[in-house]
Amino acid sequence: MDIILIIKMIIIGLVQGFTEPIPVSSSGHVVIASEILGLGEQGFTFAILTNTASLCAILYIYRKDISRLAVNSFNYLKTKNIRFKSDFYFVLFIIIGSIPAGFFGFLLKDYIAESVSMTTIAVLLFVTGAGLWLIRNFKGNKNESDITIKDAFIVGLGQAVALTPGISRSGATIISAIAVGMKQDTALRFSFMLYIPVSLGGVILGFSDFLNEPNKTDLAIPYLAAFIATLVMTYFATKWFMGIMKKGKLVYFSYYCFILGVILLIFF
Repeated sequence: MDIILIIKMIIIGLVQGFTEPIPVSSSGHVVIASEILGLGEQGFTFAILTNTASLCAILYIYRKDISRLAVNSFNYLKTKNIRFKSDFYFVLFIIIGSIPAGFFGFLLKDYIAESVSMTTIAVLLFVTGAGLWLIRNFKGNKNESDITIKDAFIVGLGQAVALTPGISRSGATIISAIAVGMKQDTALRFSFMLYIPVSLGGVILGFSDFLNEPNKTDLAIPYLAAFIATLVMTYFATKWFMGIMKKGKLVYFSYYCFILGVILLIFF
């Protein structure tokens, strides 16, 4: 058993888990960490594995919201009671917002799986940082009940853009949501709810690749270690990020993206 490999995989899992929910590009950070640790490209199978771990953590955190939305949406379809209408439409907008990423994800599956250079990651970090900087003073007033089809589709387009390796998914969706006038807590919740179907879609699309992975038996223990590390870290990072959003300190991540982008251009 290669203990060093297991430790490195745990580190990669921690990096993935910490950066998945925050607007700094988890895929970019995994590439950076892999390069520093000398692991090279992790591949699509590893991405699917750690993405599934992050998905499990998000599902657990939002389990009560998911349960409420599912039950109330069913009740609205059954009774047409206005009390359930807001939750039904919120689910509908999540579906609408998932369409762009689902369409382009299926269309560009092979491209999404490709690795990116450090220079590309640096440039895309600048893009994310610029977006976070531009919306730093936006004070939206839209709650869940105020979201429109147009809003949902625009945020969905933001998520589709984030399929580009190196672009932050949470960053793109939160920036888009705040830009169309959502309150920060609404933007955060809508962003993470959008993550669930697109992540499930990614798992389904990549399942055959995972089954055909030639080294999955040899890498079973390192992969399991990375999965657990990602799962645990995603949970705590998401909770931490929720606190940051409540304090209105999203702009801090803009500074981080700019600084890391400069470091990558200079040293890599």
